Amino acid sequence: GAGWANTVLFHDDLRTMFAAFFKRQDTFALGVCNGCQMMSLLGDVIPDAGHWPRFLRNQSEQFEARFSTVEILESDSVLLRGMAGARIPVAVAHGEGRVAFGDRGDMEQLQQAGRIAARFVDNRGFAATSYPANPNGSPEGLTALTAAGGRVTIMMPHPERVFRTVQLSWRPPAWNAHEFSPWLKMFENARDFALRG
Repeated sequence: GAGWANTVLFHDDLRTMFAAFFKRQDTFALGVCNGCQMMSLLGDVIPDAGHWPRFLRNQSEQFEARFSTVEILESDSVLLRGMAGARIPVAVAHGEGRVAFGDRGDMEQLQQAGRIAARFVDNRGFAATSYPANPNGSPEGLTALTAAGGRVTIMMPHPERVFRTVQLSWRPPAWNAHEFSPWLKMFENARDFALRG
């Protein structure tokens, strides 16, 4: 992720192109896993992303690949619109997903601005603060953020891997009657945003 980000940040023409893209009101972007790491480092060119963290090596010191549960929080993310409050199983596959803020107050500022979009939760629905429910050691289970008026969303887990119910190793029995998992809503939101423009 850092290599991708540096390719943009240290190449004037690319930096200008990316900055113009992120400023446009008719565009959106989703960064997942390595894309999340990359985009977290592009805070200088993404509007309202100045307090975003970096994503560092997992506290467990190993690659984590499993299902975890996330809770979608109230935010202005156009991709997560209508999903706040949902607790959904999701695929996790990363070695460097631990959130690390540059300044002590960054997380509070993001919380106050409504830019924290999702967090890992335990089996009781509380913010996952310990392993293994929190696979990487991020504070308060934080795992997704948004910026640019909700048009840019970054997240560490992989919703694109579990948008069909058969892709879930566990699911509530009621979901068996449906082809798609609740994650499909994120991609429907993307389609709706694109068609609106």
